[in-house]
Amino acid sequence: MEEATIAQVHDAMKAGRLTCRALVAQYLKRIEAYDKNGPAINSLVVLNPDAEKQADELDRRFAQGGLSGPLHCVPVIVKDNFETKGLQTTDGALALAGYLPDKDAFQVKRIKEAGAIVLAKSNMAEWAFSPYETVNSILPGYTRNPYALDRVTAGSSGGTAGIQRRHGGFRGRQHGPGGARQRYRQFHPRPFLAPGAGGDSLHDGADQPRRSSAAQSAGRYRGADGPHGGGCRESVPGDRGRRPE
Repeated sequence: MEEATIAQVHDAMKAGRLTCRALVAQYLKRIEAYDKNGPAINSLVVLNPDAEKQADELDRRFAQGGLSGPLHCVPVIVKDNFETKGLQTTDGALALAGYLPDKDAFQVKRIKEAGAIVLAKSNMAEWAFSPYETVNSILPGYTRNPYALDRVTAGSSGGTAGIQRRHGGFRGRQHGPGGARQRYRQFHPRPFLAPGAGGDSLHDGADQPRRSSAAQSAGRYRGADGPHGGGCRESVPGDRGRRPE
């Protein structure tokens, strides 16, 4: 399952070898093993308490009429600055602790309509201000680089990056106002799609247009690679918060 495609997962469901409930349970187990225990990647802020219930509903729909959409039962990790109905959304800031949106951001709404399950909200640099590290006032400590636990994951989407590399979610939805799409790939390469134009809706009805291409943005970060290749940045004196141990 670690390297399975969406098409392969759907084929397994059609063949009766896999249910949505079993798929979601597997990812929740990996989150428990790698994010909260073991290496303690520290990449997720909040889990969806209704994920398994939603999986059961998708299994019921599948039994009645097949796939509910192109993202049927795809467990998605959503960055914590995308408003997600009923799930705490904080932008990494203690000031927004306990905020529960009553609507989904446009893109969150679209992935749900396509059949996906929002499994969790991922950690991020506070207010998405840092392209170098993922640390904030809502979740104690850094998000760790899963390939080198004493190093960081860049920002501001380091939570999405970290949990994806440990296969804690099938897909991740991030946003790159501080260069996250380009920079975190220098820290731990991962295939991704980046829109060249259009909007990234963080909040219901609010769009933030992308004003440069992925290539232009990436060019600004070519000098960020560290001495160990892949840009793994060591914590240095003066870093905020608790350093990875």
